[in-house]
Amino acid sequence: MKHLFQALLLFVALFSTSAKATAQSEKNVSLNHIAVYIHDLQKSTDFYKNIIGLTQIPEPFHDGRHSWFRIGEHSQLHLIEGAESVTEHDKNSHICFTVASIEEFISRLNKNNIWFGDWQGATGKITIRPDKVQQIYFKDPDGYWIEINNDTF
Repeated sequence: MKHLFQALLLFVALFSTSAKATAQSEKNVSLNHIAVYIHDLQKSTDFYKNIIGLTQIPEPFHDGRHSWFRIGEHSQLHLIEGAESVTEHDKNSHICFTVASIEEFISRLNKNNIWFGDWQGATGKITIRPDKVQQIYFKDPDGYWIEINNDTF
């Protein structure tokens, strides 16, 4: 009986350790960065810094082909120059940023003569999701779609 009890304790300990390790490894998965292949580094860097409002951070390559931005506590956006040309991209593949005031962001777009619209493509319109989150869509200098919303999570 003593050996059965010890075997049971050993099984529980091993199962508990294995389950804990699995749970910990699942919790450690997080977004590190998004890389976007672009045509004109200076133009795209200016856009993401001045229009989107991202904070540029140091990049390790120092080769004139990369710009890095902070997009979350532990996440980055990497712009990599080298695309031969600007190409069309499907709106279903987009990057989304949340802002405190969609009206202030729209004002920035208007001041910079940047077209925006709702999901259907109506100029100057805002999509309102069923949960009341407002969304607008526009393109970056390389034709990648950007969504801006006011989701508060």
